[in-house]
Parts: sequence; C-alpha cells; structure tokens
Amino acid sequence: MSKVRRGRLSPLLIVLAGVLTVSNPLASEAPPAPLAEVPSVDLPLPVPANYTLQPQDVLKVFIFQHDDLNKQTEAVQVSPEHTISLPLVGVVNLRDKTARQAEQVIRDAYDRDYLVNPQVSVIVVKYADRSVNVLGQVGKPDRIPFPQEKGLTIIEAIALAGGPTRLADLKRVKLTRKYDDGTSSVSEVDVSSMMIKGGRGAIPLRTGDVIYVPERIL
Repeated sequence: MSKVRRGRLSPLLIVLAGVLTVSNPLASEAPPAPLAEVPSVDLPLPVPANYTLQPQDVLKVFIFQHDDLNKQTEAVQVSPEHTISLPLVGVVNLRDKTARQAEQVIRDAYDRDYLVNPQVSVIVVKYADRSVNVLGQVGKPDRIPFPQEKGLTIIEAIALAGGPTRLADLKRVKLTRKYDDGTSSVSEVDVSSMMIKGGRGAIPLRTGDVIYVPERIL
C-alpha cells in the first residue's frame, strides 16, 4: 500500500487555493443584493452671482410655503422688455438684475401687499440663446454664441472668431449695437489698448452686437 507523502504546500499552490476560495463563495452565503437604480435628475444649472438676467431666460420662482403660487411660477420667461409676470403682483421689471437682485425685487413686490416677509428664490432653468457677429479681419468670421450662463467681452469674441489676422487693425474696431427701442449706435473701439492692459476695461457685449475688425492701412 502506497503511502501518501505529507509535505509542505508550495507557495504557488497556497496562492491558487486562496484565489479559488475568494472566487467561489460558500453555497450557504446569500448572493449580494442588486444595487437599486438611482433615477437621473436634471438639476438646474447654478447661476453665477454676476450673471444678468436676459430676455428669453426661463426662471423658476420659488416662494417658501406657498405651493399654490409655486405651481404657477415653475417656468416664467423673461420678456423682450426684461419683465416677468407673476400671480397677484403682475408685471415685475428685472432689467439689469442678477438672480439674487431679482429675488429681492420679487420679495418686495409680494411683501408690499400680499405676503408677510416672503422667502423667495430664483433659479434659471433655461438660458436664452445669445450670440454676436464677428466680421472682417479675423480667422473665422462667424456668429459667436455666448458661453452658457456667462458674459462675453469684445476681446473674447474676437478670440473665439479665430483671433485677428496679421492685417487686422485692432485700434479701430467697429461695434454696432441695437437697442430695445429700435435705435442703434456705432462705436470705434481700441481693442489693442485693452489687450495691452490685460483685458481691463474690455467692453461686455450684448445679444445681437456686431463686431467688425477692419484692415490696417499700409
């Protein structure tokens, strides 16, 4: 009868035995419960503190503990006249207002006659489609959209249009701007000087502005 030789297991066998033990759990152990699916939620984008509300922005106005009003203010669009219409108080002017400033304006409107010390929050749920046109001596003359929820300066717009060509005259850039009353203005802007100053004093643009970079006179 042959004898079984008892010896020490080699290190390789010990490692393999450990792997098999980990990869094959005991039958008595219950399998792990499947992870519950978490529904995706589209959260409103945070509003930068210095963002000025624009026509066609869609706002959600929330008034704490007033669900009856909140049902009517989940999607309020800013009009071309920079106003919104709210239940009870009617038209509210938000021209040149940030979201935080708009909260105060709306709070004052309700506090005046209807609610006692209302707590108001304003969220932009959809930003307006805004753009400017950059023409002339730039790499890619085109319509330039504003970065989402941000402003755009004349220097940034020229850069996004491919930058000035070697023939560009940045000292005599023309800025054409239309106003709400139908009038327009044309200004000559020394963009070169602004760039030398590191962008300080760069003109913030408005929707519909037209920037024309002329050719240098040789």
